[in-house]
Amino acid sequence: MSDQESTSATKDQSETKKLPIEFKGDGLEYFKIWVVNIVLSIVTLGIYSAWATVRNKRYLYSNTFIDGNSFSFLAEPLTILKSRLLAVGIFIAVSVAGGISPLFSVIFAIALIFGIPFFVNQSLAFRMRNTAYKNIQFRFSASYGEAFSVIYLYPLLGLLTLGLLYPLAFLKGSQYQANNAAYGTTNFQFNGTFKDYGMIFLTVIGVGIVAAIIYALLIGFVPGLAALLAVLAYFVLIAYFIVATSNLYYMRLQLAEHGFDANMTVAGYSKVMVINFFLIVVTLGLYLPAAQIRTIKYITSCITFNVNGSMDDFVAAERENVTAFGEEFGQVMDFGV
Repeated sequence: MSDQESTSATKDQSETKKLPIEFKGDGLEYFKIWVVNIVLSIVTLGIYSAWATVRNKRYLYSNTFIDGNSFSFLAEPLTILKSRLLAVGIFIAVSVAGGISPLFSVIFAIALIFGIPFFVNQSLAFRMRNTAYKNIQFRFSASYGEAFSVIYLYPLLGLLTLGLLYPLAFLKGSQYQANNAAYGTTNFQFNGTFKDYGMIFLTVIGVGIVAAIIYALLIGFVPGLAALLAVLAYFVLIAYFIVATSNLYYMRLQLAEHGFDANMTVAGYSKVMVINFFLIVVTLGLYLPAAQIRTIKYITSCITFNVNGSMDDFVAAERENVTAFGEEFGQVMDFGV
């Protein structure tokens, strides 16, 4: 290596900064917002729910920081309300028409199946477009075919191959979310592989088989212990899968020359989930908003943004007119993302 190349490499390394993602939200503060939102939404027969959505997201976004700068949620309540009323109106009209003509319900159900990929694309585009960091907005642009394949085609291939291609379905899902997203005019890139997801699935299957064997050996002698171990194994496998796929997603995610690190652990994530579950049950659900805050704090504390060089080179993309209708229609029809 020449002296010039060595100097350049040393410079690039020295310019690499590891910026933790910090969430400074408070459970009690968010609980107050949550309670007021519920009360006003009930009093206004749901009309205030659009303002509630904006208040919730603006609180969460404004308390999420990278390098001392917080995120912003830019959507206006009236925009969401108009789209929500339109979506609800369509749902009511379809329900009435379906009661008169069952055939119409069947036709609408078929149309909805093919419409879901479009609405998912619109929902993601709306959310990303209304998210900003340092006054630069994010964006999302995916084709109908990409969404259709991720929602239907690849999961179907996984099913038809008895699970062998499920890692491919998760890989394509991650690529769909990341590769179609951008910060300003700079696209994200997901560099994960089929092998990465395959190893996670193999680990889950292997541990599951061992747990099943232990359960079979114990069930005839100590059924109580066997049942307890089965529940524990089920919980640990779910926690492992969530942690492993989340870490993989962020560690393989790139934004130009910048990257991410993630170090969530099964023990740490499980601890958060167990505490949340216990307190939600004890408080009859009142701990839900604080549980959300606790979960976000843990996840963000495990993610680091690695900046190589300068962050000042990003250019805001030209503003696109993306409506909230896709997201609101998806929520009404119960397929919001």
